[in-house]
Amino acid sequence: MSVDYARPERPRAHAWERLWRPYWALPAIVAVGSAGLGLTLPRADERLAGWVPYVFESGPDGARQLLGTIASAMISVTGLVFSLTMVVLQLASSQFTPRLLGQFLQSRVVQLTLGVFVGSFLYALTVLRLIRGGDGTDFVPQVSVTLAFGYVLAAVAFFIAFIHHITQSIRLSHVLIDIGARTTASARRLYAGQRPSATWSPAPQTPRQVLEFPAGPGVITALDSTGLVRWAAQRDCVAVLEFGLGDFRVEGDRMAVLWGLDDLRASSPSDLAGELAELVGRSGEPDLATDFSYGIRQLTDIAERALSPGVNDPTTAIQVINQLYAVLAPLACRPDLSPYLTDDEGVVRAMYRAPSFAGLICGSLQDIAHYAAESPRVCSRLREVAELLSERAIETHRPSLRRVLASLPPELPSESAPED
Repeated sequence: MSVDYARPERPRAHAWERLWRPYWALPAIVAVGSAGLGLTLPRADERLAGWVPYVFESGPDGARQLLGTIASAMISVTGLVFSLTMVVLQLASSQFTPRLLGQFLQSRVVQLTLGVFVGSFLYALTVLRLIRGGDGTDFVPQVSVTLAFGYVLAAVAFFIAFIHHITQSIRLSHVLIDIGARTTASARRLYAGQRPSATWSPAPQTPRQVLEFPAGPGVITALDSTGLVRWAAQRDCVAVLEFGLGDFRVEGDRMAVLWGLDDLRASSPSDLAGELAELVGRSGEPDLATDFSYGIRQLTDIAERALSPGVNDPTTAIQVINQLYAVLAPLACRPDLSPYLTDDEGVVRAMYRAPSFAGLICGSLQDIAHYAAESPRVCSRLREVAELLSERAIETHRPSLRRVLASLPPELPSESAPED
């Protein structure tokens, strides 16, 4: 069973994908793998020494000194990298918005840098404990010590990449372009294949059943619309969801109203609510991959922070407005997403609160206009963007843009205008 247009959902991640999501996962795996390599490689060192060129050729004392230096240096640099990461997170949180922290921590450059540094430290220690000398049974794992030097070269390369990454990640233009690109991609996935669908309204005397959210608060991050359509079709009812993506719900809030469900003997309301809750993804914060309005909210937060009296940075606000224009321009030409979910026969089986263009404008340009009353440059750019969007917007979207224009202060006369 399929839905006749793009669905408000993201494919469920496999266990392998979920394994790599946490910030600590990749560094931990690299560190454990390095420690395991340090334990196993010296055992095969004698057979490999003749095949590997440019191996370490010093004695036990030189090997101990080299590995000890590598271990102490790597743990010191690891502390430096961790400190730089905390500074960047603090700067991003204070200058832009705290909602950017997750994006920075998901960077593979940051994760691999920390993993290589910790891994090189553990590798040097594990190889160091296997070196023997001074009792007539000298043993120096030459290939293993040589690989420790290779770890150092890799750590230097990752450190350079890490410095480049953090300098780019705190640049305003880079942050805005990245948020805009991910927001546009998320909206494009949701709007792709959008076609007019059937409408629905409950008939008089139709039986209804109200379902409430089970235990656990959270933000709605995903909706398994295919599973929802199948679930409602099996019960021959219409599930009207009382939420949309990005909404926050707690236990006891209304989750859905089931219309046309006659027989409640097979399943109690609590059982139905539990089944329906499994089709709804909830988390501690919105997910930009499924909710593109969250990206628009991030851009708006940056502009509002820039227009606050403590910052007073209208240039940043104008840059945000330009990025919002790039995100909203393609949406202005298209009708709003349909809230109806239908089965293969075109029968409406569910409804949800789909994002609307008017809501996006109210939560972005109109909010910025409220804080930009004392900044003529920002008001002027807002007016230009609203007029440009009105020119390309379909008729149903123009009233929201006219409200933005009405909320702006009167335009000041040009200096070149003739006096009365």
